[in-house]
Amino acid sequence: MPSASEKLIIASVASKKAKDSALDDAEQRRLRALPPIDLCLKAAAEENRLRGLSRDYLRKLAREAQAEFRAEASARKISTDATREQLLELIVGRIVILAESDEPTLHPVINATGVVLHTNLGRALLAESAIEAVALAARSAINLEYDLLSGVRGDRDSIVENELRELTGAEAATVVNNNAAAVLLTLNTFAAGREVIVSRGELIEIGGSFRLPDVMAHSGARLKEVGTTNRTHPRDYEQAIGPETALLLKVHPSNYRILGFTHEVGLAELVEIGRAHRVEVAEDLGAGAVIDLSMYGLPREPVVRERIAAGAGIVTFSADKLLGGPQAGIIVGRRELIEQLRSNPLKRALRCDKLTLAALAATLRLYLRDNFADALPTLRVLRRNTAEIEAVGTRGCEILKERLDRDFHLELVIAHSEIGSGALPTASLETRAIRITHPRLSADALAAMFRHARPAVIGRVSEGAFLLDLRTIEEPAVLAVNFSVASQLVRRA
Repeated sequence: MPSASEKLIIASVASKKAKDSALDDAEQRRLRALPPIDLCLKAAAEENRLRGLSRDYLRKLAREAQAEFRAEASARKISTDATREQLLELIVGRIVILAESDEPTLHPVINATGVVLHTNLGRALLAESAIEAVALAARSAINLEYDLLSGVRGDRDSIVENELRELTGAEAATVVNNNAAAVLLTLNTFAAGREVIVSRGELIEIGGSFRLPDVMAHSGARLKEVGTTNRTHPRDYEQAIGPETALLLKVHPSNYRILGFTHEVGLAELVEIGRAHRVEVAEDLGAGAVIDLSMYGLPREPVVRERIAAGAGIVTFSADKLLGGPQAGIIVGRRELIEQLRSNPLKRALRCDKLTLAALAATLRLYLRDNFADALPTLRVLRRNTAEIEAVGTRGCEILKERLDRDFHLELVIAHSEIGSGALPTASLETRAIRITHPRLSADALAAMFRHARPAVIGRVSEGAFLLDLRTIEEPAVLAVNFSVASQLVRRA
C-alpha cells in the first residue's frame, strides 16, 4: 500500500496530466479553427489592398501568416472562442501587413561615412551616362557579341577594348568581373604549375581577408617570396629566377604603406631583369588610375599608361575605384599575352555581363572627352573644396534641426575624409562634418537611429559623437529623411 506522501505525489501528477491534457485540447481546438490556405487565398483575392499580387506570392504570405497564428495558438494568445470567420479576417489582415512591409533587400542609403569609395556601400557611383547605358542594355537587345558590319558573332571585349587601348597605350585589353579575378586569370594562364616571384613587402591582404598568396594558390601557381618586408633588391629577384620561374609579379600595395628604412625594385628595373632572363613581368595596380590625379590636387598614384610604357607585359586594375566605373577587373598589355588570356577557359567563367560592359564603356568614353572630371561622381567628390562642403553642412544642420527634437545638439566641425577601397591609403582630405550628440543617447544609439531612417543615413562614430561627413553629400536636401524611429529610441534611453 502506498504511503500518504506517495498518494499525494500520485494525485499531484494525475492532476497535472489532466490539466495539460485540457490545455492540449484547447490548443488543438485553436489550431483546428485556423482556416486552410485555399480559403485564405480566396479571401485575400477579395481584398483591394492585395490586388495585383500573384497567387504564388499570396500563398507565401498566407503561409507566413498562418505560421505566426500557430505560434500564437501554441502560446495560448488566441481565444478558444474565436470563430473561423474571425480568424480568417485576422489572417487576411496579417497578409496585408506582410505585403506592405515587404521591401527589397537592397536599399538606397546616404553615405556620410567620410569614405568616398566605401566597399560595403558599393564603391564608385556611376556617371549619368553610364546609368543610362545600363538602362538601355537592360531593356533592349544589344550587339553584345554580334558584329553589325559582318553579321557574324563578335567579341564582347570589343565593346571596351578600343577605349582602353587609347587610355592606357596598351596593345590590347580584356575585362573580367573584378581585379582579383584579373590577377587569378593572369596567374593561371601564364604560371599554373610553375613559380611566380613576388617581393615579401607586396604580399598584401585586401578587404574581406582575401590574400594574394591565397589567390595565387588557387590559380595553380607556386609562390616564391624574395627580399624582406621592408627591403627588396634587384639581386633578390635575380638569385631567385630559375627554370621553374614563369612570371615576375609586382603588386602595388594599395591599402597600406611601409615607411622608413625601405627599398623596392621599381617596375622599369624589374622589367630589365625579366628581359635578361626571358621572364614576363606583370603588375597588379589595384585602384588603377588612368589619369594623373595630382593635376586635381590629389596625391599621385601610378598611372596605367606609365606602367605599360615602362615595359610591363600585363597590368591589371579595378574599374570601380579611381576609374569611377562599375565593378570589373581590367587587364591591359601586349597583344599576344592578352590573346592567351582570352583563350583560357577560365576567362568565360570570369567574364562580365552586358550591364557591366555597358556601364564601363560609357565611363571610358567620358575619359576621352573634356568633361569627365565633372561627369564622374568619384572625381567630382574628391575635388570638392571646403567652402562648398561647408555651405552644404550649414543648410544640412538647419534641415536636421527641423526633424529632430531640441535635445539633439548639432554643430559643424572640421573633419577628414578617406578615399577608401585601398586607394591612396595615406591621403586625408579635409572636409566638414555635422557632429551630433544627445544627453541621453550614446553615439552608437545615434548611429542606429540614423541607420533606421528612411532613407538610411550611414555616418561614423568618433570621440564619443556621431558624425555625418559631408564630402559625399552634394545636396543638403538628401538629409530631409524620415526619423519616425527616433522618438522610440529616445523613449527607450
